[in-house]
Order: sequence, then structure tokens, then C-alpha cells
Amino acid sequence: MFSDTHFHFNILREDENFSRISILKKMAQNGCKFAFDIGVKADDFFPRIKLFEEELSKIENPLRKKIEEFIFFSAGIWPDPDSIKNRAEKISLLEKTISEIKSNSEKSESAKNAEGEFSLGKKLVALGECGLDHHWNVAGPDARSEADFDQDLLFGERELFEAQIALAKKFSLPVIVHSRDAAAQTLECVKHSNFHNGIIHCFSYGLEEARAFLDLGWHISFSGSVTYTKKSKFEQMRELIRFVPEERLLVETDAPYLAPMPMRGKANNPTFIEHTYKYIADIRGIEVERLCELVEKNIFRLKGIEK
Repeated sequence: MFSDTHFHFNILREDENFSRISILKKMAQNGCKFAFDIGVKADDFFPRIKLFEEELSKIENPLRKKIEEFIFFSAGIWPDPDSIKNRAEKISLLEKTISEIKSNSEKSESAKNAEGEFSLGKKLVALGECGLDHHWNVAGPDARSEADFDQDLLFGERELFEAQIALAKKFSLPVIVHSRDAAAQTLECVKHSNFHNGIIHCFSYGLEEARAFLDLGWHISFSGSVTYTKKSKFEQMRELIRFVPEERLLVETDAPYLAPMPMRGKANNPTFIEHTYKYIADIRGIEVERLCELVEKNIFRLKGIEK
């Protein structure tokens, strides 16, 4: 119950109320079936695994075993300027990482715990997040400006995205797509790549954009941001949430970002996802338990995971 199909474990913010260990424990106690830790850097996969391994080793069974069963990982490159400018090097590193994991999934690189080990080849189930960002890449809090985001960078961003889609095709992995203020360009990229297997995560567009992605075969994932839609767009959001077919619907936190109401303003974490499930279930007119079942079924089917 209350599976989280997108969060960033290594940057979850700890305080006196929440630690990574307490979050994992609560997820297990709440019956979580799927928790998806998402990559954003070409070289972050093994450090993320190491961190998870360290935290898992501090948890006693039977919770530890439950957590080991529901955690899965992706590997990918978010379109930050450094990754875009050095895309050939970054793509090469990402390909090497995935190839190493896939070729040694049963015998070499493994995350260990007190009960033994689990295969990273089975735990790495998607490529991403990757995509296009025409919000932060143009003017963000780190003082980037329009001058930094020139046409070469625009071209490079697209090339980085399409190169990762090509890797997803090569390794038969679904893609987790980040798309912000770039709906038309994202559609162009996926159409050009002719690969339509994955998730448009943290969906932030309207019904027509959703229809375009759905018609191509993509899944739509909603985050806590849907719970605080502007009044002027409230009805459009309700229509969008009802529009997505049940077999293409996913729910996520994107933690530590985008905490849902009534937790808005706090650092988000996967235990807050219950609020988003309840909000979406109410709008769709179904029981929360039914929505949990749908999301669980969809994410396992998409990732090709046997339950």
C-alpha cells in the first residue's frame, strides 16, 4: 500500500522527526510494495546503493527483509548544464555502469546485508530520470542566466536525452522522463527516438499534452503538486486526474521536493504520499485501497517485475 514510484533517497532531508531509517521502517510498516529510488547523475548509482546498504544494515528483521523486497533503483542523467556540456563522457559512464550491472547481475556487484545479497541486475529496473528542463536550465537559484542557455546547450540537452533513450532501448529498460516547460520538445524527442515505454514523471502539463503522451503509450505520474493547484486551474486539474486511464496512472512524491497538502512547506519524504493517494482517489471517485492496487499493478507491469 502507498507505493512511491519516484523519490531520491540520497537527498532526503533528515531532522529530529525523520531519518532515512525511520522513513524506511514506516514504509515497511505501512505495507509499501514498491519504492523507487531515482538517479540523476552518471556516477551516482553505486554511491546510492552504498548509502542504502548502510542504512539497511541498521534495521532488524523482519522489517529489513520487507524493505529489501520493495526497493528498486534507476540510473540516469538529469539535464544539468555540466552533464549537457560533457554529455559524451557522461553517457559513456552511464552505459558502462548499466552494462556492468547487467552482465554481472547474479555474481559480482551486489548490495549486501546481514541476510546475504540481492542482485543489482534485478533491482535496476529503469533508466532515468532524463529529459528536458526549460525552467531551471534558463534561470535558476544558482545564478545561471539566459546567456548560459545558448543554442548549443539547447541542442546538447536534446542530444543527452535522446542518447539515454537509445541506452534504454539497448538495455530494454523503461525510461523515466523529466519534462518541465518543454512539452512540445519532449514529444519531439520521444517521437524521433521511436521509443514509447516509460513514465512522464511529476506531470505538470494539461489534458491535451497528457493525451499526446498517452496516445504514444506513456504512463503519467502525479506528485503532491496536484494537491495545491491554483484555484483558476482547479477544474482543469480535476479533469486531468480523471482523464488518465487507470492502467497508465502512477503516484509519486519526488521527495524531498513537492510535499503534498497538508505537509506543504516541509521537506517531502515517501511517508507523506498517503495524502496524494487520498486526494487523487477522491477526485477519481474510488477507494484509496483501489488506487494503491492500480498503481502497484501498473508499476510492476511497466518494470517487468515479477511480484
